[in-house]
Amino acid sequence: MHKSEITILIADDHPVFRKGLRQIVETEPDLKIIAEADHGEQALARILEQQPDVAVLDVDMPRMDGFDVVREIRARSLDLAVVFLTMHKDEDVFNEAINHGVQGYIVKDSAATDIVGGIRAVASGQPFISPSLSGYLLARNSGGASVGLTDLTLNEKKILVLIAAHKTNKEIAAQLFISHRTVENHRANICQKLDLHGSHALLKFALDHKSRLA
Repeated sequence: MHKSEITILIADDHPVFRKGLRQIVETEPDLKIIAEADHGEQALARILEQQPDVAVLDVDMPRMDGFDVVREIRARSLDLAVVFLTMHKDEDVFNEAINHGVQGYIVKDSAATDIVGGIRAVASGQPFISPSLSGYLLARNSGGASVGLTDLTLNEKKILVLIAAHKTNKEIAAQLFISHRTVENHRANICQKLDLHGSHALLKFALDHKSRLA
């Protein structure tokens, strides 16, 4: 298997929804679905067998829900990223998912547009949250970002725009014709200026201020 491929497991107990996701994902040449599951126990077994890079898990599954599977993944120190799918825009569920270290959180009604970007983001170590949930991120870090956008340089603002578009560091570097390391330095400087802490804080700020960055 070519190293540039991102291997994926999709677990959802609704076959029609799972098939629809598969059709969307498989239009991307670098994304490869290597396993499917229709309940949590099957998902965990196939994760152990196939060792995918990314597991896309429905939160509400029979025979182990998404949280149960994530607890097992963490307990076994498995090296994969997790994207949660959910029907519910529930702040408590969202916060519990983030507390469990879930890197991606996608609402099912926007899965068709968010799934490819979500998989790519978490596979590269970046968080991905459906834009409709950005308010929950704001609530998690309401004390941060007291410094305004006027304190950022033009390049830092450009990077914030691309972060709000869920671009990875690699994609940002390519788009701005700068190195991956320079992107990391800019991100660190932005976080320092805005007093942002935590893996989701910068994404939250970028999404919350998207209209002012455009």
